[in-house]
Amino acid sequence: MNRISLQIRWRSRGAGRMIRSAGFTLIELMIVITIIFILLGMAAARYDRSVHHAREAALKTDLQVMRQAIDNYTLDKEAAPQSLEDLTSAQTPYLREVPVDPMTQQKDWHLEFGDTVMSPDQSTSGIVDVHSNSSGTGSNGTPYNTW
Repeated sequence: MNRISLQIRWRSRGAGRMIRSAGFTLIELMIVITIIFILLGMAAARYDRSVHHAREAALKTDLQVMRQAIDNYTLDKEAAPQSLEDLTSAQTPYLREVPVDPMTQQKDWHLEFGDTVMSPDQSTSGIVDVHSNSSGTGSNGTPYNTW
């Protein structure tokens, strides 16, 4: 069993009387506080890293959902959407709302327009893909705007 002991110090208090004092020295307190700050720093770094990974996962999911909605809209309407708002304002909405880009914290998606035809009856061109507008680089080394 571990025993915790306090160091007892004797100090003189005038006229030959001795008093007992128990406590920690200043250096002991500084060491404990330093260890606590080191542990807090490590925890903060791990927290930032986990938030970054969560944002990347949200970006991948948002892009996948929007691309699927674009494809479904194009196949159903036989015309590609002209904006992301078309996906939310359709009679049967393909998205509840346009998601916020987790990297830029805005609804500023980079839209790619093209003449890709998904069905023989498709009459117009429009949005064929969507990307993040962020200039940052992901944890896998590729820029977010190429995902």
